[in-house]
Amino acid sequence: MKATKILTFFLILLSLSSFSQIGGSGIYSFLNLPNSARIMAMGGTVNAIKDNDLTLAWHNPSLLTENMNNNLALNFVDYFSDINYGNFSYAKKFEKLGMFNAGIEFVNYGRFTEADITGQTYGEFTAADYQFKLGWGRQLDSSFSIGANLNNIYSHLETYSSYGLSVDVAGTYFSRKKQFCTSLLFLNMGRQLKTYTDGNSEPLPFEIQLGLSKKLGHAPFRFSIVARHLEKWDLTYSDPFHPEPTVDALTGELLPEKKFGKFADKAMRHIIVGAELIPSKNFSLRFGYNYQRRQELKVDSKVSTVGFCWGFGFRVKKFNFSYGRATYHLNGSPNHISVITNLSDFSKK
Repeated sequence: MKATKILTFFLILLSLSSFSQIGGSGIYSFLNLPNSARIMAMGGTVNAIKDNDLTLAWHNPSLLTENMNNNLALNFVDYFSDINYGNFSYAKKFEKLGMFNAGIEFVNYGRFTEADITGQTYGEFTAADYQFKLGWGRQLDSSFSIGANLNNIYSHLETYSSYGLSVDVAGTYFSRKKQFCTSLLFLNMGRQLKTYTDGNSEPLPFEIQLGLSKKLGHAPFRFSIVARHLEKWDLTYSDPFHPEPTVDALTGELLPEKKFGKFADKAMRHIIVGAELIPSKNFSLRFGYNYQRRQELKVDSKVSTVGFCWGFGFRVKKFNFSYGRATYHLNGSPNHISVITNLSDFSKK
């Protein structure tokens, strides 16, 4: 009976994904921004660590547990230029219904000067995106859990605005004895209900993710691997202004096609790896590597640490603090700060 419920749940996920847009582009791309310092420090996507971290349940509601009851999480990112974004979420347990998580995410793109093609200015305007999320998670038994998010999306860019609705669904298997966790996620399944301009409906950034994590039994390490965009194999981008050479510049002969190299490159663009060093329950160091980010944003003359991420987390009394930093390109690295606390701790005597 248990196996039948699990199989039915994943069949529902597959049927929902068949109605979604499949592609490498879409509106509301802010939905996939790293929403916590821990996630940013471990490569930008972490979806299969079940240790009562409310920020991980933002994208994966099947990670919600009863231990998160009355937890509050706050996140803020000093992004590039004048852009900043953040979110807050709160988790609450309801008997017989499961765990619920509600929160708001914002992206503030700053202020812009309004001008026409002649350079004549007409003042300033603003741009921002918002997401209002309601999540639900339920434990089926000691190992399996499921969850879903309902996302209300609003975007305001100068005089243009758009509204969309989407859902995320997820399932997780967790073995406490082996300290192994794996999750399957179907993200951003929905549609644009109000378009920026009439008759120009655009797809949401639908995505399928598969993640796993393993904590070593006799060493303070946890490793995480996430496979992203399983709905699309080829994530490479061919720059029309810098085409890949097909002829040797010296001999004029055709260059041999590197089939295995291309296959490995396409496969690795789906993979994000992360690791945590946990010497104590109150402190951890985090590292991550995002291959796709490195390939797309590196400068060949100086690749530096593009694609690498790092951070740390620590607990002080009633608060869990996390810091994450990711190198997107040589121009700079965003700083991400997260704080989690349980409001019930403040009412205990």
